[in-house]
Amino acid sequence: MKMVRKVLMAAAITGAAILPVTASAAQILGSDAAACTSGGPAIRVTVDGLKDRTGELKLELFPANDADFLKDDRDLIKEGKFFRRVRLPTPASGPIVLCIRVPTPGPYALLFTHNRDGKNKFNLWQDGAGFPTNARLGRSRPKLAMARIVVPQGVVSTEIRAQYLRGLGGFGPLKDE
Repeated sequence: MKMVRKVLMAAAITGAAILPVTASAAQILGSDAAACTSGGPAIRVTVDGLKDRTGELKLELFPANDADFLKDDRDLIKEGKFFRRVRLPTPASGPIVLCIRVPTPGPYALLFTHNRDGKNKFNLWQDGAGFPTNARLGRSRPKLAMARIVVPQGVVSTEIRAQYLRGLGGFGPLKDE
């Protein structure tokens, strides 16, 4: 019972929702889709606020600590640490629901990027990004707290709102709501 309370509290803090595996009307996209439909452990991500339907979408999962958050994947793998990436072409239409599997239940750091130019490097001027908390990114380097998500035994669902560079104010959603 204590574990259930901890997972529910973590979900409330990160803005995630714990949904039954069957609670999806939209097709789950990505190479890890089976993890979300078979009960996980996995993260089901609904993305909204895309600037357009170009390029590719990417989810990256890091260890949930400051030293490893946003660290180069080659370095993490070389050090024997967990890292996972799911990428797919941006669908031309329809809802965007992605899935990324995790090795075990627990805390992770999740990053979403919209690579609009199709190059394998984040372009500050064109590409978008987002995290589970949906806090406005602004001009500073993202903090671990923005990306932290706790995965229970099963599938946790979260919504990420894409953010793009919006002038001197830095990154933010296209439309403030």
